[in-house]
Amino acid sequence: MREYYDDLETLDPELRETALFAALPGHIAHAKANAPFFSERLADVDPEAITDRAALARLPVTRKSLLGDLQNSLPPFGGLTAVSTGDIKRIFSSPGPIYEPQGSAPDHWRLARALHAAGFRKGDLIHNCFSFHFTPAGAMLESAAHAMGCTTFPGGTGYTEGQAGAMADLRPAGYVGTPSFLRIILDKAREEDVDVSSVTKALVSGEALPQALRAAITEYGVDVLQCYATAELGLIAYETRGPQGPYEGMVIAEDIIVEIVTPGTGDPVAEGETGEVVVTVPTVEYPLIRFATGDLSAHLPGLSPCGRSNARIKGWMGRADQSTKVKGMMVRPEQIAEVVALFDAVSKGRLIIERVEGVDVMTLNCEVATESEGLADALASALRKQCRLKGCIALVPTGSLANDGKIIDDRRELA
Repeated sequence: MREYYDDLETLDPELRETALFAALPGHIAHAKANAPFFSERLADVDPEAITDRAALARLPVTRKSLLGDLQNSLPPFGGLTAVSTGDIKRIFSSPGPIYEPQGSAPDHWRLARALHAAGFRKGDLIHNCFSFHFTPAGAMLESAAHAMGCTTFPGGTGYTEGQAGAMADLRPAGYVGTPSFLRIILDKAREEDVDVSSVTKALVSGEALPQALRAAITEYGVDVLQCYATAELGLIAYETRGPQGPYEGMVIAEDIIVEIVTPGTGDPVAEGETGEVVVTVPTVEYPLIRFATGDLSAHLPGLSPCGRSNARIKGWMGRADQSTKVKGMMVRPEQIAEVVALFDAVSKGRLIIERVEGVDVMTLNCEVATESEGLADALASALRKQCRLKGCIALVPTGSLANDGKIIDDRRELA
């Protein structure tokens, strides 16, 4: 039985990188020529010059948080699609609303390799408990399963007793859906003395998988792995399994380019630093270039022991959008990043917001190797100019700020 989904998973990393960036200029040219948004956004960009990560990092990011406004101004997709609506297979809607297109490829969201890593194989029956209503999650996994030659049962969400009953009747090999709903189904099956023991593997997504929840699912005899995907980008990264359980982190999907950048900017962070996940995916219908997900993660050093040769990330580590309001003014991570970037002596910054005796107080902590006269005053002036708010400055030693991706730390109590 084939251990890996395809040869990309074990390809020499340098060869994979070379192939990805050899194809990138054509991807960018296609987006410029056919997607109105990118025609304008990349008007001054020569696609043939974007052949490595340094060149890619100079292109502007497109933020997921702006999709709603873009789509309102130019419905239905904000000018980001490169084909007409009639050439799109399905249109979905996520909260916002944000509309997402499904292209014509059999596995448009490229999730089959995550299913394969979770142990699913051709001929398996998969119980699919992702939603099929409005949002694309159900279709994302269904199309991947069909591309693999699997059969699916569209369980959808809710109706716990019916889910357990269908599992008992149909004897599926495994489950896809959120981990919490799988736990609910398994608990209900035990409570009702329903045999769902055929379910021995699961691929979950859509929410965090804490160790306690993973352990509870595993106790039912189900090997559970998770993947990281979005409606716009499809698969970003996926877990793999070893003899003792899941290996650390997630392997980045082999056919996309992932960058980790300082939140609020497009600047790549140092290796191992936490930052925002930015993805470039070569989809013909929806050619997203440097798409900022708003999610936090970090690269892991080395390769996975599973034998796959692509880089790994830690997985989903929270949200990067730390914008907040102080004294009626919005303060955004990109503003703080711009202040820090003005000073070569500052390697990293974090704005701490507290409420002291009923008054909001901002303190910009800045990492410096050595203190220089006038630096704190200059930083305070730059902060006031950028945010139109006064703030204190604290100069701290290099390496003293936590590596958690936070640029704004709002410590005010809600009450």
